[in-house]
Amino acid sequence: MKRLIAALSVFLIVGAALHAAGSGESGADESLKDVQDKGTFVLGLDDAFPPMGFRAEDGSIVGFDIDVAKEVASRLGVELVTQPIDWNSKEQELATGNIDCIWNGFTRTPEREEMMSFSEAYLRNAQVVVVQDESPYRTLADLSGATIGVQAGSSAQEAIEDTPGFLDSLDEVIEFKENLTALMDLEIGGVDGVVMDLVVANYSIQTSGNDFRVLDETLTEEEYAIGFRKNDIALRDAVNAELEAMAADGTLAGISEAWFGSDITVVGK
Repeated sequence: MKRLIAALSVFLIVGAALHAAGSGESGADESLKDVQDKGTFVLGLDDAFPPMGFRAEDGSIVGFDIDVAKEVASRLGVELVTQPIDWNSKEQELATGNIDCIWNGFTRTPEREEMMSFSEAYLRNAQVVVVQDESPYRTLADLSGATIGVQAGSSAQEAIEDTPGFLDSLDEVIEFKENLTALMDLEIGGVDGVVMDLVVANYSIQTSGNDFRVLDETLTEEEYAIGFRKNDIALRDAVNAELEAMAADGTLAGISEAWFGSDITVVGK
């Protein structure tokens, strides 16, 4: 009960901050003006989430989301700043104004929509289980008694809890700070499977060469969108407008093709 009360208190505090931020003393929404006045658009991300946003060999932050955000920022006349954050504290980072948005394969959920404002969806995704190719697991039911890895604070963690009967069937769920660490543990047999985003899972398997596969049965279907403070409607709408313009002129499709080999975006479709 104490843990529940504490969690609710944090939720209410962060929710109030997210709602209040972005409005001036007069209550006017100056979120877009604030970004344009300072000349930067600060994007919060987990920098170990390929292909959406991650560190290249030279240490720079790259990815599909990064390329799209750079183009959006350019069209808004500002510079993109990528700010790595603790993904488990992402709501606080946004509420306190350390970042202007959360844009990193961020799943729009009803719970998150209570606390922040979201752009339109730009990619469809699903939560899936990655296992070793030689493992006997073929369905979610096969994982009864298994040990599953998951990134702390992720929508994958929520999917485990929300899929009827799945959490209760498992022996243990181990939280990792990053998906990449969870996959490394899967490789050495520390966990039997990792629940994660389908887009990220497919990219990791293709680029790593590991003998992994994705179960056909999914936990949840979902969409990627960009999270803003609740009252930052002007900024959100401006970003939406640029995404729609990029979809119309083919820029968004071109970025998707460069990262995924085809246009998997859903803006304007």
